[in-house]
Amino acid sequence: MRSSTSKETASTAKASSRTGRDFLPTPDELDLAVPFTPDEFFVPDDDTCTAYWDLRSMPEHIRNHSRQVARVATAIAERAAQRGLIDGQPAVRLVRASALLHDIAKIYCIEHGGHHSQLGAAWAMEHTGNPLLSQGVLHHVWWPYTVDVVRYFLPLVVLYADKRVRHDAIVPLGVRFADILERYGKSEMARSRIERSMQQTMAIEKSLNEHLEVNLNACTFDSGRLVD
Repeated sequence: MRSSTSKETASTAKASSRTGRDFLPTPDELDLAVPFTPDEFFVPDDDTCTAYWDLRSMPEHIRNHSRQVARVATAIAERAAQRGLIDGQPAVRLVRASALLHDIAKIYCIEHGGHHSQLGAAWAMEHTGNPLLSQGVLHHVWWPYTVDVVRYFLPLVVLYADKRVRHDAIVPLGVRFADILERYGKSEMARSRIERSMQQTMAIEKSLNEHLEVNLNACTFDSGRLVD
């Protein structure tokens, strides 16, 4: 008969062999959908987001970029609301606010170091107490889970919208990533990461096209909404 210590050791080894790691499972592995109930939390309007920008000393060029990202994200969210993919105007406002705040920590991290998406998400939570909004800020650079625009609409749309705006101009993905590659592709590792990001963003665009029945790559977003 084995001792209780031996049983515990065997159990631990079995669990370790199942997971092969020492950190928590992802939402994909747990099959958890991120709840999207916009009325549950405070959602700032444009003026309030601007006040947060002021508080964090956001320069004008980042404000202009953020406005354009919000323009793209809002147009996509409007279409999604029409198609029943998200829950009406409250959800549209939530997507817009997340897009407006996605780069709130950019200038601080340029000047002092750090990951602007992580710090920005922390600041967004501090200002709004809204974890859904903050998730879009946290993941606007890279999405670490399955590309599923139904389960994870808000963060994927904020990420996609950011990749459609070069500085303050709305451009196709190819133009945006060519600029990113020129500016940041200084090493093989950097170029590999940029390529992965481009492939992920193209997958998001493809999925959104299918669900919204629109060709996003051809959209200029000049009218503030998507047209067939």
